[in-house]
Amino acid sequence: MLQEIMEYIHNYFVPISAKEVTYTISGGAISPAFDAEEGDRFLVCGSRRNDGVYTFHANGIKNDDDTEAAGLRDETFAGTIRVCSVPPALLTLSGEISQWVESNSAQLNSPMQSESFNGYSYTLKSGNGGSGGSGPLTWRDQFGKSLERWRRPFV
Repeated sequence: MLQEIMEYIHNYFVPISAKEVTYTISGGAISPAFDAEEGDRFLVCGSRRNDGVYTFHANGIKNDDDTEAAGLRDETFAGTIRVCSVPPALLTLSGEISQWVESNSAQLNSPMQSESFNGYSYTLKSGNGGSGGSGPLTWRDQFGKSLERWRRPFV
């Protein structure tokens, strides 16, 4: 979820400039080593198989989406790896967004919208989502204002 939020706000909290280096990923380890500490998030760019945001742990690097493909895949590439200086408040909000998405997943994944009152009910096919459309509210609609302070213009 954190990577999706970072994409939405156009902000990875990394230095703008970075020197391209040839990295080798093998067995979940990256060489040459880069300056990361336990729990740091980092952004991989220029990789064919591993672009994205990961969390550094001494016992293994993981993506935050908890899927089978969440770990690093073996490869050698010329690119950048930059440690993200993610504000703690954004990490907390990311957790809240994940919980909101999980508790609203049935409605978010449903193509139908229904209401009932006074013994009358109806069901409509959903449109393009919240944001002025006729579909269900999305996490972007629900948390957009809270994320606004970190949002950067798209470049």
